[in-house]
Amino acid sequence: MRWNADSIPPFPAIALKALNLMSGTDTSLLELCNLIRSDIAFSTAVLRIANSPLVAFSKNITSVLQASMLLGFQRLRSVVITVGLKAYLTGSFTPLIQSCWHHSVACAIIAERSAKWRFLDKDFAYTAGILHDIGRVALVTFMPEAYALVIERGADHPRDLLQVEQELCGIDHCQAGRSLVTAWNLPQAFLAITTCHHDLEAPAPGTGSLIPPSCELADALGFGVIPCRSGRSYAEILAGFPEPGQTRFPADAEALASEIANEIQAIELA
Repeated sequence: MRWNADSIPPFPAIALKALNLMSGTDTSLLELCNLIRSDIAFSTAVLRIANSPLVAFSKNITSVLQASMLLGFQRLRSVVITVGLKAYLTGSFTPLIQSCWHHSVACAIIAERSAKWRFLDKDFAYTAGILHDIGRVALVTFMPEAYALVIERGADHPRDLLQVEQELCGIDHCQAGRSLVTAWNLPQAFLAITTCHHDLEAPAPGTGSLIPPSCELADALGFGVIPCRSGRSYAEILAGFPEPGQTRFPADAEALASEIANEIQAIELA
């Protein structure tokens, strides 16, 4: 079976529209709110997250409009993208797909924290983390047998894995992600995110530069999809983060892994 981006099931329409509402104005907030209210499943999921410990509002949120006003455009959009990825994976939640989901959310959480500490766009960082590995999600879904062979062979380093994917799938997950960004008409900013998230030397510009180290750190914390035989330690990866990330992340890897696992669980229960 050959890769064909047009044959991949489309990402949920509401999530795609949310991604393309980039302005963050009052008008786009209302538009996004109306999109969510038009879909029962998304409305329910957004309300559950708005009432979860992740958000911790002091009162119960009883409507999408109320959630929209309290969350604000950027945070609401991040929630919708997370719900969208979760919905995209529903029905094929194999252990491998679950690993892809955990890795994406872990990367998003790490990138969001690092962006906040550097006064960058933390909501874009979170969204980029959620979507950076969408090419791998598609490969695992579209070519499960071929990707099982990729896992069986493994690799020494994450970048070596791209060559294994090329040999066994005809395309690597970075190229697959890039083709999906184009096929789904996503904002251009996500081209570099999906293509360069294993390139620590030439990452995506701006906030997107946080994705490669966040991806690597997620792997090191146990949220990887395919364990590599060689890899840098938690301390070594932290040393590569721009300040103040080096000193703001917990010194103990297990402490950070536990925090992230709790956040993932809260999202899954929502």
